[in-house]
Amino acid sequence: MKKNEIEPFFATLQAANPEPETELEYATPFELLAAVLLSAQATDVGVNKATRKLFPVANTPQAILDLGIEGLEGYIKTIGLYRSKAKHLMEACRMLVDLHGGEVPKTRAELEALPGVGRKTANVVLNVAFGEPTMAVDTHIFRVGNRTGLAPGKTPLEVEQKLMKRVPAEFRLHAHHWLILHGRYVCVARKPMCWKCAVAPYCDYKPKTPAP
Repeated sequence: MKKNEIEPFFATLQAANPEPETELEYATPFELLAAVLLSAQATDVGVNKATRKLFPVANTPQAILDLGIEGLEGYIKTIGLYRSKAKHLMEACRMLVDLHGGEVPKTRAELEALPGVGRKTANVVLNVAFGEPTMAVDTHIFRVGNRTGLAPGKTPLEVEQKLMKRVPAEFRLHAHHWLILHGRYVCVARKPMCWKCAVAPYCDYKPKTPAP
């Protein structure tokens, strides 16, 4: 993707969805952190089903700790890798209570110090909860970045760094949501729906997939 195609690429995505949002359901920074931690290798739909039962009962670090590990597992056992995720969430809640007064920290270093929180999770929390222009590169963004030529890279970090350089500042806050949603619903893994893609004119992918 040429440099002069990037602005119209994002302007087109913005026009179709001016205020994109995460599909994870949350009401507080902690609920978001917990949901993102649980979402690794799981769908947002599956996580939402579990957190709709969990959050009314326990939606603070202390309340999760009060549930105990077995109590927490009971709420999230429908999510893949739920045992290790329950352990990580418990340990993260302990650190939030002991080190941060039960509040979600606002720096990358403090977020990444929490068990089960990697760079991608930290980026989501910084972006969605605190309004920072970060790029949380998941499988969808990795694919779209490479396939379109917007930000080709061999690792998620490489794609993230290229996006931070190439995405114009005015689009950076919402860029990762536009790219995730585009990858989830249009630029899908097996057969991208090029015939109904609004940004196909700016994309390097060849040959474009014809309508079925």
